[in-house]
Amino acid sequence: MKKNNQILIGTHNKGKFKELSFLLPKKLKKIAPSFLNIKSPAETGKSYSANSKIKAIHFCKYSKLNSISDDSGLSINCLNGKPGIYSARWAKRYGGFYKAMQKIIKMVEIKNKKNKKKNTEAEFICSISFKKYKGKTISAIGRIKGNISNKIIGKNGFGYDSIFIPKKYKITFGQMSKSKKILIDHRFIAYRALTKKVRIG
Repeated sequence: MKKNNQILIGTHNKGKFKELSFLLPKKLKKIAPSFLNIKSPAETGKSYSANSKIKAIHFCKYSKLNSISDDSGLSINCLNGKPGIYSARWAKRYGGFYKAMQKIIKMVEIKNKKNKKKNTEAEFICSISFKKYKGKTISAIGRIKGNISNKIIGKNGFGYDSIFIPKKYKITFGQMSKSKKILIDHRFIAYRALTKKVRIG
C-alpha cells in the first residue's frame, strides 16, 4: 500500500483514536502508534497547539507516514481555566478520570460557595495538527462551550465527557450517543477547521 493511502493517528488514547478514525477519509488506512511500537513524546508545549504539533512531528518522524495528532483539555471558568492543557495529567494525579471528575465537581462547588455565586461555565478545547511526510505541519483549533454537571452522568465517551454539558443541550457528552457527540464536539470542530487549510487524503 502506498504511504499516501496511510495515516498514523498519533495517540495511545483509544477514545481519541476512534474519533479521529471516524473523521478521517474512509479510503485511508489508519495506523496506531502501538502497531509500530512508537511511544508518545514528552508534551512540553505551553499550549494545545504546541503540544499537538510536537506529537504530529514526532509520530511522522518515526513512522515516516503522514501523521495527525491532537491535544485537548477541559478549561473551567471558576478554576481559572484549570485543568486546561494539564487535563490528562490531572487524571493521572488523582488516580484516573473518574476520580478527577469527582475532584473537579468538588472544587467547583467549593469555589462557588466561596464566591457566593454559581459559575459552572467550561469549555472543551482541541488542537489538531497534521504533519505531511516531508512536508509542513498544519494546525487548527476547535472549541465548544458548556457547563460542568454537579454529578457524573453517562457512560459513553471518555475523559471528562461525563461532567460536561454542551451549550444548547441538557445532557452530558457521556450521555450522548457516540454518533451524536462525534459530530458536535471540539475534536470535530478542530478537524473541520483543519480540512479548510489542508487536504487530508
